[in-house]
Amino acid sequence: MSQEQQAHPKTNTRYIPIPKWGDHHEWPSIGGLRHLVFFKETNGFATAFKKVGRLILVDENEFFACIERKNRAA
Repeated sequence: MSQEQQAHPKTNTRYIPIPKWGDHHEWPSIGGLRHLVFFKETNGFATAFKKVGRLILVDENEFFACIERKNRAA
């Protein structure tokens, strides 16, 4: 495996723009998701959001992994 492949492993994740989140999931609401983005540095969700210019994308797999990590810690 090349060093580039190790640095960027292939994942089967979907990157969803925040306004389109409701097309794929009922929870959280768009407002709730924006709240998580605003406080991402203190709530443990920083790794779930990717910024491309002004667009914020949700890494779907990482978002749910963050939830699982928070549930295990509780």
